[in-house]
Amino acid sequence: MAMDMESIKKELFRSAMKGKWKQVVEMYRNHPTIQKEKITRSGDTALHIAVSDGNEEVVAQMVDSLLNLSPKDREEALKTHNHRKNTALHLAAAMGNAKMCRIIASLEPLLVDCRNVDGETPLFLASIYGRKQAFLWLHYIRNNSESNSSPNYANCRRNYGDTILHCAIAGDYFDLAFQIIYLYKDLVTWVNEEGLSPLHLLASKPSAFRSGSRLGRAETIIYHCVFVEDLKVTDPLRFQTAFDKTSQKPNDEQLYPTAPFNNIRSSAHEHDYPDNYQICCHIFRALKTTVTAAINILGEFFSKNKSVKEDKADANAKDMELAGSGVVGSNQLFPANYRTLSDLVRFLYLVLLVFLGLGSDELKKIHRKKEKHTWAVQVMKELLYRGSSYEYEDNGRQPQFSNFLAVESPTLGETKPFMHKSRRHPAVKESPILIAAKNGVMEIIEEIVDLFPVSIHDLNEEKKNIVLLAVEHRQPHVYQFSLKKNIFKESLFRQVDNMGNSALHLAAMLGDHNPWLIPGEALQMQWEIKWYQFVKRPMPLDFFARYNRKFETPEDIFNKTHKELVRSGGQWLNKTSESCSVVAALIATVAFATAATVPGGMDETSGEPVLEKQPAFTVFAMSSLVALCFSVTAVVMFLSILTSRFQEFDFGKALPMKLLLGLTSLFMSIASILVSFCAGHFFVLKDQLQYAALPIYLVTCLPVTLFALAQFPLYLDLLWASFKQVPQPSYRATPVTSDHVWRLGYEDHDAKPDDHRPYHPKSPSTNSFTSPN
Repeated sequence: MAMDMESIKKELFRSAMKGKWKQVVEMYRNHPTIQKEKITRSGDTALHIAVSDGNEEVVAQMVDSLLNLSPKDREEALKTHNHRKNTALHLAAAMGNAKMCRIIASLEPLLVDCRNVDGETPLFLASIYGRKQAFLWLHYIRNNSESNSSPNYANCRRNYGDTILHCAIAGDYFDLAFQIIYLYKDLVTWVNEEGLSPLHLLASKPSAFRSGSRLGRAETIIYHCVFVEDLKVTDPLRFQTAFDKTSQKPNDEQLYPTAPFNNIRSSAHEHDYPDNYQICCHIFRALKTTVTAAINILGEFFSKNKSVKEDKADANAKDMELAGSGVVGSNQLFPANYRTLSDLVRFLYLVLLVFLGLGSDELKKIHRKKEKHTWAVQVMKELLYRGSSYEYEDNGRQPQFSNFLAVESPTLGETKPFMHKSRRHPAVKESPILIAAKNGVMEIIEEIVDLFPVSIHDLNEEKKNIVLLAVEHRQPHVYQFSLKKNIFKESLFRQVDNMGNSALHLAAMLGDHNPWLIPGEALQMQWEIKWYQFVKRPMPLDFFARYNRKFETPEDIFNKTHKELVRSGGQWLNKTSESCSVVAALIATVAFATAATVPGGMDETSGEPVLEKQPAFTVFAMSSLVALCFSVTAVVMFLSILTSRFQEFDFGKALPMKLLLGLTSLFMSIASILVSFCAGHFFVLKDQLQYAALPIYLVTCLPVTLFALAQFPLYLDLLWASFKQVPQPSYRATPVTSDHVWRLGYEDHDAKPDDHRPYHPKSPSTNSFTSPN
């Protein structure tokens, strides 16, 4: 019998690897004991492999075959896990296949409570990967299985203390985070093992907000033209009506409606049309909305029946109820009576995009970026409004944990209660407004200050307030925002940290990374000086402490911390000046010889040039003189740079202006000497060849033109850096912690090599599937 079982397992493994799912289903029906057998070295069952393959029909047949088993055997078969303790439902949730999640979880709802080695439930994995539809179905299936209407918070936390809301925000899945806030309201105030709340984590993601993202001019225009729908809470009736408690099988047409326009992260199961038809579908939706709104307004205007007005009042009351529960309307920028006009503008905008052929990847990228920014602001407001008393009751640095106590939930017998005791979490080192100040997230700062003006006085463990952190991390917008707070200006700007450093001391310090969005050490040094003067200029000198605890002045700190930057910037200026001065000297030599030459010679009788009346003669004479003047000017400028002492504050104006003037003169001399050459050569050709030589002149100028174009970006950077009054930050994010950066998928969402995430192969031919035999 043992040999027969081994041969059946081998046959099952081979069939699953080759995708012969009919044979696998048949073996599942004929041999019920094989349903609990692990057939790979990673401990996966055939159901695991079928789920990883994404074959919904096969998964449904394999799950249906379990109905012939006893409840105990069926439960054991479904909760069979691999070496990482991931069940088949874990894999389905991680893949975001809502239909497979419904098929498996409907048979045994308590499977949603099973945990893997990291303490992650299928519901948790769905939040990690932003699988919104799978998450919602798992939530409602699990809660429909109990008479208790309160959500099951036991599934919302894993070993590290992170909640599903932490993971959704960390992964930029703000549409899912919005639903989680509505379904699990208490998670707004929950913290992880390091005392970080979801608002702390959101404040550390500047790329999720407009103030922390850099857009070019063309991108900015498109960004402001793009329409983004606000997030809305998914109607729970949609799930409750589709879910039949008796048959445990929902109607698929109700289960997968067409995904809305703003759901960029929706999976392939959420729409039934090809990707290249999306713009057309968007247009038809906008047209439908416009026509419907027009009909409603006209009907209300011409109808004198009271029932119409009563229905309108009821609809408004319902909208208010939904808004109170977290639903946000889609026309926040316009009054209600302007909705038709708003929809019409959106419709015309979509039509224009189609005719212009702008349905490109770049346009979609900008749309996704604005969508992320808009939704992040919505989530931020919900976190503040729902957790406001929590965040600043203890100044946001020592949150309370009375709501994070023992909550035991029924599981399948293998999961320990996850919230069984009150743990003392470490104090939060910084409040959300301080983290936002470090990262330049103006949306969070403005919202918090509007709600809680006293929060602007928050201090971290180093006694740094919002001004000191903004200066230290080079955030000009935050510093300018602080300058406008006249009521708190004196207390804000007189603050010193625990080392006695004022804002001017911190402005003089150079960090470990390049703080400015400009290349080159010399230009970095220029903007460091501009930043120091920008911080110093608006405030009286008595606002800043002269000495810190080490008896150092801001000037002393500036000179000490910028030595390496001055050295490297000076070396770059020397090399650039040497190269350019050689070219300028060559041009000056040629220009001098050209300016002293008279084409065609002199008339012996009158002493005037023979070709004086020719237009090309005037062009030749003027261009030679201009080339000589500008080349000599360039040589002088570059020599003055080479002989400079390279003091720290010389990089502020003197050296950059000399380099800018030198490069400008060099480009002008190059252009002038080429014009002089072409004008002089014009006399050599006969009349019939003069105009035919124009293409040859253009080809001759091409190498020099390419050289000028190669140096032009440096010239533009220098021009921008010299005349820009306020330096632009580098938009670099400052992590809130060191350990949770990779675990929460911070910014780039890259994990460490020892990845904690579950294994779910994309195809059955993956090499990781190896038979244990």
